[in-house]
Amino acid sequence: MKDKILIPLVILLEIILFPHSSYSQEAREIRRFQVKEAMQAVAVDKNYFYVINSSTITKHNKNNGIQVVKWDGKSDGIKHLNSGTVRKGKLYCATSNYPDSPMASSIEIFDANTLKHIENHSFGIFSGSATWIDQKGGYWYVGFAHYSGKGSSEGKDNRWTAIVKFSKQWQQVESWVFPESIIEAFSPSSNSGAAWGKDGKLYCTGHDKAEIYVMEIPQTGFTLRHVKTIKTSVHGQGIAFDHSVKNNMLLYGISRKDNLVIVSEIK
Repeated sequence: MKDKILIPLVILLEIILFPHSSYSQEAREIRRFQVKEAMQAVAVDKNYFYVINSSTITKHNKNNGIQVVKWDGKSDGIKHLNSGTVRKGKLYCATSNYPDSPMASSIEIFDANTLKHIENHSFGIFSGSATWIDQKGGYWYVGFAHYSGKGSSEGKDNRWTAIVKFSKQWQQVESWVFPESIIEAFSPSSNSGAAWGKDGKLYCTGHDKAEIYVMEIPQTGFTLRHVKTIKTSVHGQGIAFDHSVKNNMLLYGISRKDNLVIVSEIK
């Protein structure tokens, strides 16, 4: 009888002490596309997905993956697009000057139809490298990364990584940090991507692990609450939910080592 009680207690302790190593859920892969530019992130809307590389964006048909438009920002000095989200016909991309120092960031905005660059919001030297952007409840949320070891800047390591909430006019409203267990899961890199799910939770990725960390805004304090870790075929980097799908949660992500765009269902 004691042995039967002991085993569940051990499992419970593992979940409490090592939450990112215990998968409570798995993202079921349903489709993949081979796209040679799939190195940084992917965004998605009703009919297309957008593969974001350091200085290029390619637009692809969701049904067959065929490329329909390409934008190249090398001549404009764009060298580190990180990820993006599509909202009301516009593609918003988080951009940084990584690995330069001091860290500087901006949001570059494109017409999602033509991929013509139409607007810019510069943070300049702010709170790290902007790695992702998403919208919820009329507010913008942006991840600002710091790194340990290679890529570290301003004498700070990845514990300085933060999420900042902005108004539509880009005024800072609130900010949060990640719990120590998730910082360890990110190490030595940082928070590379995130997207708000229909369940009101924030789905976050690191740089290369095949894991998604589901977070909640805390009721008190300043540290995000880790709800669960999901096993996935997506290996970090920028992610996006397909908001045109009403009845389930379809997540778009990439596997950079295989140049894949991967579509997964999260129950």
